[in-house]
Amino acid sequence: MLSARTASPAASLVPTPRPSPRSLALASSRAIAPRLRCSGCCMLCGEVSFVCLLFCLTLQWKRGGGAGARGDGCTSCLEVRRRAAAVAVRAAQPKRVEAVAMESAAETAEVAAEKEVAAAGGGVEDKYGEDRATEELPVTPWAFSVASGYTLLRDPHHNKGLAFTERERDAHYLRGLLPPGVVSQDLQVKKIMHNLRQYKVPLQRYVAMMDLQERNERLFYKLLIDNVEELLPVVYTPTVGEACQKYGSIFRRPQGLYVSLRDKGKVLDVLRNWPERNIQVIVVTDGERILGLGDLGCQGMGIPVGKLSLYTALGGVRPSACLPITIDVGTNNEQLLNDEFYIGLRQRRATGEEYHELMEEFMDAVKQIYGEKVLIQFEDFANHNAFDLLAKYSKSHLVFNDDIQGTASVVLAGLLSSLKVVGGTLAEHTYLFLGAGEAGTGIAELIALEISKQTNAPIEECRKKVWLVDSKGLIVNSRKDSLQPFKKSWAHEHEPVTTLLDAIESIKPTVLIGTSGVGRAFTKEVVEAMASFNERPVIFSLSNPTSHSECTAEEAYNWTQGRAVFASGSPFDPVEHNGKIHVPGQANNAYIFPGFGLGVVISGAIRVHEDMLLAASETLAAQATQENFDKGSIFPPFTNIRKISALIAASVAAKAYELGLATRLPRPRDLEKYAESCMYTPVYRSYR
Repeated sequence: MLSARTASPAASLVPTPRPSPRSLALASSRAIAPRLRCSGCCMLCGEVSFVCLLFCLTLQWKRGGGAGARGDGCTSCLEVRRRAAAVAVRAAQPKRVEAVAMESAAETAEVAAEKEVAAAGGGVEDKYGEDRATEELPVTPWAFSVASGYTLLRDPHHNKGLAFTERERDAHYLRGLLPPGVVSQDLQVKKIMHNLRQYKVPLQRYVAMMDLQERNERLFYKLLIDNVEELLPVVYTPTVGEACQKYGSIFRRPQGLYVSLRDKGKVLDVLRNWPERNIQVIVVTDGERILGLGDLGCQGMGIPVGKLSLYTALGGVRPSACLPITIDVGTNNEQLLNDEFYIGLRQRRATGEEYHELMEEFMDAVKQIYGEKVLIQFEDFANHNAFDLLAKYSKSHLVFNDDIQGTASVVLAGLLSSLKVVGGTLAEHTYLFLGAGEAGTGIAELIALEISKQTNAPIEECRKKVWLVDSKGLIVNSRKDSLQPFKKSWAHEHEPVTTLLDAIESIKPTVLIGTSGVGRAFTKEVVEAMASFNERPVIFSLSNPTSHSECTAEEAYNWTQGRAVFASGSPFDPVEHNGKIHVPGQANNAYIFPGFGLGVVISGAIRVHEDMLLAASETLAAQATQENFDKGSIFPPFTNIRKISALIAASVAAKAYELGLATRLPRPRDLEKYAESCMYTPVYRSYR
């Protein structure tokens, strides 16, 4: 809570009636000073200067004397005052009390130092000791303060820009630091949207949004929530892909934590450097498989930052409870290694034991600092690590892989929704995937689990409804010995098939799903083959960004004469075909993970269970209406995403309580209302 200091230096901070930092410091210092055996230090004025005392204690302790030894480094009060002046902040004026807890120390030190500090060039006195400190001593950036004045305008958590009222400007010493006009938050949103629309390049909009987040956090989220359909592609896919590719060039200030191989053995200390302690959601990446763009190393930080922005805007998780992290173990991207603007380790990517030791130290440190109920979301890890990490830590940590589980949940929701258009049950359809990586196998597994749940059939039988094609062709039993472990469950009895078109003609699927990352892999022949034996072929082109999509919405509708039930990973504009407007649905993970995370947080869940993912899918599918279907979309509009997230959170929390995984007791009577009440709102607060 922001509060201004009262007119008297001795008064306590508003609103809590407690001793001021200065009085506490003086009381503590007077109690410690006798043990310093330094009667002259800082006692000429009858008080103990807090800054000088800290300097004294530190110096004695470093010299091995401790608190009870004689301070050889404290023999001269004037010397201590002179050094303290070099790092002191300017004292408050008698009738204007700044919100700085050390003004007494700075005031007394400044008086003593005035006669000794040399003037800066041109005869201007170095009142703050900055020039002298640069020559002789390092500057210690210590400041304990309540935000006010210029500092308040530079604090993104509390800054309101021109929305500060007249009363707030007086109370917090903002008079003259802002133009006299006072505007509302809604008008600020309108102005920024006007400015954003002037940019023609999506990356420019991305940079402008990130700049806004760094100077006015609440306005950033207000802007994103009110214009989610327009700005979601800016702060996340597809623009975030380009932002990651050029992250070294557009990097301004750190937005998360970087844990590198150089920090091995010190990861706990690195996590302690983050200023917030009540962390509820962590999104972590090692940058090896960023979207469909490959290894971007340390520059993959744009993904955790973007994901957590959506956790807050769409799911209502507090910004201060979110922590983006990048694990930097090097990169195999030669272009980045040779890029002078690259911000990560310039070495080949670590693998094997060295990699897993760092990850284990990181996971243990997270649990030690933030506890067992912090949600750790793995993001854009390569296949060979993603499955291993999820399997290894799912039993000991609250972990969630959005590429495997989040994508699967939103696609399952789309399939459940599409049944209302094409008819039949989930078990009556046949599914063919192009791509057998994290997303493909994750979606396939969740489909099989839902079929098993609906039919009570063994999961092994349900998997036979799902076929996968990888880079070597259809996954069949004859290839089983050479398959990676996560693919073996999908090897069925069938003759070898090497092309997607041959697989379609042989299996005759009703649903075609692309997760390959290969742009335009769904050729005209492939799409027409699907339309030849399906009245309403279901075609999901899920790869990101847009350039890697297996086909465009326009191609899907044109090649099927407007009969396709289409969804994509990246957004496409509406398509007109034979006089009808088709609005393609976007199978965006943002439908699922913000609400899923909120549900985990409000229930205090300690593990993620597959039934929680199924509950999220079923809830999302239920939100699609006939109006959406008439327009060609199988997903509800993003304009209702906050409401949808609350519903998903309630269903996930309910399942966590049902499974005995929730720790927040007693269980709220109305989980939906409880979820809504827990959601962060970015409306400006009034300051005292």
